[in-house]
Amino acid sequence: MDVDRLLPTTEARDLLALTRDIADGELAPRVEEHEKAGTYPEGLFTTLGRAGLLGLAYPEEYGGGGQPYEVYLQVLEELATRWAAVAVAASVHTLACHPLSAFGTDAQKERWLPAMLGGEMLGGYSLSEPQAGSDAAALSCKAEPADGGYRITGTKAWITHGGKADFYALFARTAPGSAGVSCFLAPGRADGLSFGPPEEKMGLHAIPTTAAFWDGALLDADRLIGAEGQGLQIAFSALDSGRLGIAACATGLAQAALDTAVDYANERTTFGRRIIDHQGLGFLLADMAAAVDSARATYLDAARRRDLGRPFSRQASVAKLVATDAAMKVTTDAVQVLGGYGYTREFPVERYMREAKIMQIFEGTNQIQRMVISRKLAR
Repeated sequence: MDVDRLLPTTEARDLLALTRDIADGELAPRVEEHEKAGTYPEGLFTTLGRAGLLGLAYPEEYGGGGQPYEVYLQVLEELATRWAAVAVAASVHTLACHPLSAFGTDAQKERWLPAMLGGEMLGGYSLSEPQAGSDAAALSCKAEPADGGYRITGTKAWITHGGKADFYALFARTAPGSAGVSCFLAPGRADGLSFGPPEEKMGLHAIPTTAAFWDGALLDADRLIGAEGQGLQIAFSALDSGRLGIAACATGLAQAALDTAVDYANERTTFGRRIIDHQGLGFLLADMAAAVDSARATYLDAARRRDLGRPFSRQASVAKLVATDAAMKVTTDAVQVLGGYGYTREFPVERYMREAKIMQIFEGTNQIQRMVISRKLAR
């Protein structure tokens, strides 16, 4: 069902209408085919970029949409309602643009940002390593000075769009210790860069997640973003916003599961009545709706704080925690509402349930979110 959204401007309402048209016309007809086959939707992100949906939260002077974050997140939610994997990839692209937009020089921005925000260059975020996921300070991938630039050596892991992206926000060590991590705008293809096979995941099959192997690849010096040693500051500043992107994706996924369950409950009859009219199931659907509405309200609260320039780190962790836990519960309950049909691939709710699980893990596990929240409270 269409969500009755409270949007700040007529322009934002028109943007949501455009997003729904694209989602219904380009995403919904293709999702089942690609998710079942695990095939990449070639050309789809070009379509999203040309429509202006991949740079919404960034300045218009560099080709972005100049939209408030609360509007961008609701666009992302609309995409996730039709195809979670595509929405997650769009969120990661937005995350990957943040280092350059927030910490790059004017010359760097003018060189690269318009193509990134216009969708001509698709981005990935390369922070995690096999032994360094939640503990980002444990990175071991090295960036050593060489030939007027940096030579990159090491292995990165869990890269959304790995091998497909045109650039990566890459974090590598330029000196020992937690203050020795630096950020680079790395090209998607380079001598000495290769990728592992796509991970065989529980869900989000259409978008590859891979490891990257840097075997002495040379990056020009002007690909350093910010100062040497500023990498963790850049990474963490981006992750607060990225967590809101995942919260919006999780909310859209939960909304899709709720919509499917409500439609089924209105059509299916038992004992002479629609199953939605049986109190036990009606109350279950009511709880699902409350969870979706609460998730949306929580991420919008954090986004509005961000838009006002107020601190939002704790609220971003709360939104990520609440929305992704809600998605896991709502999708599981949707399978229950559909009964035996819910356990089959005839209906999409089993896929929704599989897709929801990763939402509790990436962009910082929900255990990490609880740690962030509790530390903020302790201060």
